[in-house]
Amino acid sequence: MSPGAEASGDGAADRPLWQPSAEAVAGSKLTAYVDWLREERQLEFDDYDQLWRWSASEPEQFWQTIWDYFAVISSGSYERVLDTRTMPGAGWFEGAEVNYAEHIFRDRDDSAVAIFAASETRPLTETSWGELRAGVAAAAAGLKALGVGPGDRVVGYLPNTPETIVAFLATASLGAVWSSCSPDFGAGAVTDRFAQIEPKVLLAVDGYTYGGKEFDRRGVVGELARSMPSLERVVVLPYLDPSPELTGIPECSTWADLLATDPAAELTFTRVPFAHPLWVLYSSGTTGLPKPIVQSQGGILLEHLKKMNLHLDAGPGDRVFWFTTTGWMMWNFLVSCLLTEAAIVVYDGNPGHPDMETLWQLAADAGVTCFGTSASYISACMKAGVEPARGRDLSRLRAVGSTGSPLAPEGFDWVYDRIGSDTWLFSTSGGTDLCTAFVGGVPTLPVYRGELQGRALGAAVEAWDESGKPLTGEVGELVITEPMPSMPIYFWGDEDGSKYRESYFDHYPGVWRHGDWIEITSRGTAVIHGRSDSTINRGGIRMGTAEIYRAVLALPEITDALVVDIPKPGTEGWMPLFVVLADGCQLDGRLSDRVAREVRARCSPRHVPDEVVEVESVPRTLSGKILEVPVKRILAGTPADQAASRDSLANPESLDFFADYARQLG
Repeated sequence: MSPGAEASGDGAADRPLWQPSAEAVAGSKLTAYVDWLREERQLEFDDYDQLWRWSASEPEQFWQTIWDYFAVISSGSYERVLDTRTMPGAGWFEGAEVNYAEHIFRDRDDSAVAIFAASETRPLTETSWGELRAGVAAAAAGLKALGVGPGDRVVGYLPNTPETIVAFLATASLGAVWSSCSPDFGAGAVTDRFAQIEPKVLLAVDGYTYGGKEFDRRGVVGELARSMPSLERVVVLPYLDPSPELTGIPECSTWADLLATDPAAELTFTRVPFAHPLWVLYSSGTTGLPKPIVQSQGGILLEHLKKMNLHLDAGPGDRVFWFTTTGWMMWNFLVSCLLTEAAIVVYDGNPGHPDMETLWQLAADAGVTCFGTSASYISACMKAGVEPARGRDLSRLRAVGSTGSPLAPEGFDWVYDRIGSDTWLFSTSGGTDLCTAFVGGVPTLPVYRGELQGRALGAAVEAWDESGKPLTGEVGELVITEPMPSMPIYFWGDEDGSKYRESYFDHYPGVWRHGDWIEITSRGTAVIHGRSDSTINRGGIRMGTAEIYRAVLALPEITDALVVDIPKPGTEGWMPLFVVLADGCQLDGRLSDRVAREVRARCSPRHVPDEVVEVESVPRTLSGKILEVPVKRILAGTPADQAASRDSLANPESLDFFADYARQLG
C-alpha cells in the first residue's frame, strides 16, 4: 500500500483532496492542446490516461505535434522526427536549426514584466521584457567581443538574480554553451565541474549575503581563474560591494565593462543544429568527479515548451516562483518558464532568514500564482508553525509545486489546511539528467493525498521488477522505455559514451533506469519511494528511505535523519538510524522507543532501526540531497575521502563522525 493510500474505514483515501473546476479544465492549456489534436490531427482521447499512452507509445507523432503546436522557429529541414528509438543514440529533428533564446523573446510586449526579483539585500524589483532584451543584447555583444561563439563555454559562478538570467540568455543567443554553480560552492567543487568543460569566460560575483552574513568570494574567484587554463576572461559582477577591489583576479573586467561594449546592440540569434549543446548540468558529485550532463538546444526547447505550458499551465497573468539556486536544475527549469506568457519570480538568499515567513511574504508582495519549493521546505514550515495566509494576501496563489524529495502525505494536509482547499498542489519527480519532471502535475486531474498526479506526456515511465516486468500497485524501478528529446546528448569528455551507458542503460539494456523506486497506482497516479540504490530491504520487503524519514521526522524532537542498511553475513543486515535532535532534546531510551513505534506503525516492524544514533548534522550535497550511499560505503569500510567528494558537500565536516564511527565498529 502506498503512503497516499492509507487504510480508512470511510474510503477517504479514494477521495481527492482537490479537483479542478470545470472552468479550470476548459481553460487549461492542456485542454486547448487536446482540442487542437482533434481538429488538426483527427486524434480523439477520452481522458488523460489515453492521451498519455498515445504520447508515450508514439514518440515521433507526439513530438511532431509539440513542434507544430508551439510553432517552433527553425532553419533548414528535417526528414524525420526521430532517426531511431534505440537508447542511447536517438537523434531528433536532424537537419533543423533552432535557437532556444529566440523562442524566449518572440512576440513580446516590451512594457510587460518578465522577471520579479528580490534577495536578502535587494528589495523586490521588476525587469520588463524591453529591459531584458536590451540587457541580453548588450551582454551578447560583450561576449562576442571576447571571442565567444557557437560551442564555446561560458560559466557562471553567480546567484539567482536577473543578471544571471541575462548572462545565460546572451550565451544561448550566440549558440554558446552555459553552465552555472551557486556562489556557496567551494573552489574545489566549482573546479571539479567547470574545468571539465574548459570554459572560455567565467562570470562571477565578488561575494554574496546568506542568512544575514556576508561572504567575500574574490579569493575563490581568483583561485578559479588560476585553476582553469582555458579561461580567457573573468567578468565580475559587483554584488556584495558596489566597487570591489579586484587586483587578485587575473584577466578580470566588470559586468559594466561587458555591457558597455555595445550598449545599443540589437539582439540577434544564432540558430544551431537541434542537437547542439545548450547547457551542462552536473550530477551531485558524491563520488568522483561530477558527471557533466549535456542537453541540447532543441531537446530542452521542446521539452520545456511542453512542460511549462501543458503541465505547469503557465499563461498570461501568471507569476511563477520556484525557490532554487543556480547550482540546481530547478533554476534552468524556472528560467524556461519564460517560454510561456508568464513572468517569473526569483529570490536569492536564505529562505529561513530572518524567519520561515520570508518566502511567503515574497509570494504576497510579488503576486505569485505558482509557488514552487521543496518537500523539505514544506516540512520545515510545518515544524516552525508557519501560517502562510495569516496577515498577508495570497489570493493570487493558485498552485503550489514541490520537488527535490517525496512530499509526505502530511505535507499535502498542511498545504490544504494552511493555504487553502482550492489550491492545486502538484508534487513532482524528475531529475537533472533530463532537466524536467517526468511524473507530477497535470492541471486537469485531481490530487490525491501523498500521490503525484500522473506521468508526463511523452515520458514512457513505468515501474519494473528485476526481470523487466511492468508493475501496477507495486514498487519497482523507475524506467523510461522510449527516448525523450531532453535526454543527455552525451557526458562532456565521455568520448566513447561508456559512462553515459553505464549510468542509465546497463541495468536494463536499451531502457533508461533512473535510480528511483516508483509505484504506479491503478488510477494512474504515482508514488516515489526514494532512491533505489539506498532502499531498505528486509525479509524481501523493500521500502524507500523516504517512508522511514516520514515516520521519524513526525517526531518534534528530531529535525533531520539518515538511515542506511549495511549488509552483514548471516543476517538481514544492520540498519542504523542517525538523527539530529532539536535544541534541548536528548536521545534516551524513551525517544528511541518512540522512534521504533513510529517506524513500526507507519512502515513495517521489519524496518525498525537496529540502533538510533545522535549526530550533529546529516551529510548533504550542496543541492541538499542526503548522502545515503556514501555513508553506507563509509560504514562498510571505505575511507571517507574515497566515498564522497568533500567539496561537493554543504557540510563536509559531517563525514568525520561516520569515519570515526566506522573505526569504532572495527
